[in-house]
Amino acid sequence: MTITAAFVKTLTNPSIVSAITSTIFIILLGFFLRKKNVFSEQFGKTLAKVTLTVAIPALALNSFMAPIDGKTLSEGMSVLIWGFLIIIIFLIVAPFLYIKLPKSERDVMGILTTFGSTTFFGIPIVGAVLGPKGIMYSSIFNIGYRVFLYSYAYIKMSGLKMELKNVKKMLLNPVVIATFLGLILWLIQDYVPHVTVPTFVKGIIDQSAGTHSVAFFRIDQTALWLWTPLNYLAQLASPLAWLSIGVTLGSLSFKQAAGSKISWYYGFNKVILVPLVTLVLAGGLSALGILPMSFVAIATMVIMMATPTATVASAYAISFNRNAILASNASLISTVLAVIMMPIWIALLQVINSTGLLK
Repeated sequence: MTITAAFVKTLTNPSIVSAITSTIFIILLGFFLRKKNVFSEQFGKTLAKVTLTVAIPALALNSFMAPIDGKTLSEGMSVLIWGFLIIIIFLIVAPFLYIKLPKSERDVMGILTTFGSTTFFGIPIVGAVLGPKGIMYSSIFNIGYRVFLYSYAYIKMSGLKMELKNVKKMLLNPVVIATFLGLILWLIQDYVPHVTVPTFVKGIIDQSAGTHSVAFFRIDQTALWLWTPLNYLAQLASPLAWLSIGVTLGSLSFKQAAGSKISWYYGFNKVILVPLVTLVLAGGLSALGILPMSFVAIATMVIMMATPTATVASAYAISFNRNAILASNASLISTVLAVIMMPIWIALLQVINSTGLLK
């Protein structure tokens, strides 16, 4: 298949186009409602808190309610390793992108370039485009990300030693709890007591499919009364996150941020260069058989790394007075650019997949 044919196929795929337009339209809706003062700035923060505390943890946990097989397990471990490796690579390399800046600014921009809003911005988009398996891989990928965000980034930005309260903050985060709980349950499901259940298709018993055996904690099969409300909460993750992003954009001064050249340079690095490097390295390692991964796994990681500035990393800069204005401007510019570039990345990934370059 030629690249032109693959591009046409991608842009005429209703599910892909719908995922892209849903992201853009709901973000624009949040932006419009904020500008009209229908939503306050505080309401946007409340939406974000609900998303991170309830919806995304439900989304992460539910993604692990799936059968385990050798290929998925192998890919999951590759994603876990790559999640640590890519963060280490960028922590070392990213500061050199700002070599002309003073060291204090260079360190801050290096941290901001490495850590994106993978949980709040990335996972909802991955779920919309790549489905449950993508959500599973994104949750596994985030393990390494969170380890470094709450340890190295904290120490680097604060200038202090790692504190116990920050370790507790990391371990008691609802998304972290849901991710580790889901991952453990997914990994041990072949070694725990099983029960025989009828086969469900979209929540309805399929009489023709008979019965099968699953781990007792596979609530998607054994306890629909629990799975269904969790699924409703999980489905809120994307629209709530996108609305909140729109409200945030509507609350900030784009004119002020746009006057900072370094913010535009940072935005280019964050949403174009970083995911491009991720795509090349992950695709290359997979092609060489070093860390073999499918298209879904690689696309998940590219989307996660194409996200704008991580809220926590930006908060570090503001809290510890580490070039707070620069960090705020960079965060806004990268968010605007990410909204523009994300549909392009999704389309590009689908085109690459259609040409067979990623297996």
